[in-house]
Amino acid sequence: MKTLGIDLAADPKKTAAAVLDWTPDAARLTHLSLGVTDEDIVALFAGADATGIDCPVGWPQALRPFLSGHLNRDADAVLQHDGIAGRRLLAYRDCDRFVTSITGLIPLSVSADRLAHPAMRCAVIQAKIAKEHGYQPLDGSGRLMEVYPAASLKLWHIEARKYKGKGTPESEVRHLILNQLEDMAPWLKLGPHRDALVASDDLLDSLIASLTTRATRIGATLQPGDEHLEAARQEGWIHLPSGPLADLLAG
Repeated sequence: MKTLGIDLAADPKKTAAAVLDWTPDAARLTHLSLGVTDEDIVALFAGADATGIDCPVGWPQALRPFLSGHLNRDADAVLQHDGIAGRRLLAYRDCDRFVTSITGLIPLSVSADRLAHPAMRCAVIQAKIAKEHGYQPLDGSGRLMEVYPAASLKLWHIEARKYKGKGTPESEVRHLILNQLEDMAPWLKLGPHRDALVASDDLLDSLIASLTTRATRIGATLQPGDEHLEAARQEGWIHLPSGPLADLLAG
C-alpha cells in the first residue's frame, strides 16, 4: 500500500506532500516534497492507494441557502442565522463540531477564516482529480479523505505544542515529535528526510497526513454515525484515528 499525505496551502510554495510505502515490516518515506502544484497532487494521487489532505473538502450545508437568500432578497432565509448561534452554523461544519467534541481542538472555519483560500484551491484540485480519476466522495469513502494532523498527534498522545513556525524553538519541538513517532512506531523509516521534517512544519504535517491516511484504509478512524452521515456526504468528514499509532503497520 502507498499512502499520500498532502498539507495544502493556498500557495503551492507552502504545500507539502509525503508518500509512505507500506510493507509487512516497515513504512518507508519514499517521497517528500515542498512547493507542490495542483498537477503534482493529481499525479501523486494517481500513484497512491489513498490520499489524505489537510484541508476542508467542503463547506457547511447552511451556507448555500444563506448566500442564496441574501442574493435573492429572501429575508427569512437570512434571518434563520441571526445571532452567534446562527452564524456558527455558517462557519463550522458538522465534522468540525465532532472533532471539537472528541479532541477539544477547534478547527479553523472553512467559510470565515484564513482556511477559506486553501479550501477554494482544494475544490479545484478535487475537480481536476475527478476529470482524470472520477469523483471522490466527500465523506472519504473513496481514495481521497480529509485529515487533521494536529488532531491525529493529540489522539496518538504525541506532545506537539507550538510546532508550527520557522524558529529554533519550533524546530526543536518538531525534532521531539519525530523522536516520539519513532519510539511509538520503530517500523517508520524516514531515510534521508528527517532533517527536512525538522526544518518544515508543512512537511511534517504531510507525513502525519500520510500516516492518518493509512489509518483510514485499515478501518482505524472514527466513522460518521447515523446522525452524521448526511452531513458527511454533503460537507466532508475529518478522519480521526481510533487506535494507537503502533497498530498501523499490523493493520
